[in-house]
Amino acid sequence: MNKLAVVIGLVCSLTLTGCVNSLSGNTYSRSDARQVQQVQYGVVQSSTLVVIEGTQGIVGTGAGAIVGGVAGSSIGGGKGKDIATVLGAVAGGLAGKQLEENFTRSQGQEIAVRLDNGNVISIVQEVGDGPVFNSGDRVRVLSGNGNARVTY
Repeated sequence: MNKLAVVIGLVCSLTLTGCVNSLSGNTYSRSDARQVQQVQYGVVQSSTLVVIEGTQGIVGTGAGAIVGGVAGSSIGGGKGKDIATVLGAVAGGLAGKQLEENFTRSQGQEIAVRLDNGNVISIVQEVGDGPVFNSGDRVRVLSGNGNARVTY
C-alpha cells in the first residue's frame, strides 16, 4: 500500500510539473511565434513584486482523490472501510487542489511604463528567469493577440 501511494505521488508531481506554463516576458508560446506584434518604447515608472496565483485544475484534485481513496481504503473493514475510502478521497481531493495551487503559484512583477506617446500602462508578468525591471529602465512593450510583455 505504501509503495502504491509513493508511486501515485511521484506520478502526480511529474504531471503537475508538466502543467506549469511560464508567464515571463522572455518566454513565448508556440502560438506567439511568427506573429506580428506592435512595439512601443517607454520608461519604467515603477515595478512592484506580486504573486501570480496558481492553477486549480483537475490534476491536483484527481490525484489527491486517488491517493486519499487508496489511503482511506486501508482503514477499518466493512461499511467503516467504505466510509473511510470516501472520506479519504474527498479529503485527498481538497488537499490535492490546494497543493496544485501552491505548486503553480509564481513570483511576478507589476510594471508601470510611461510610453513615449505619454500614456501610462501597467503589465503584470512572471519574473521567472527574466529580468526584474527598475524605475528609469528604458524598455520595449510588445503587444499582440491580446497579450503584452515588457522586455529590454
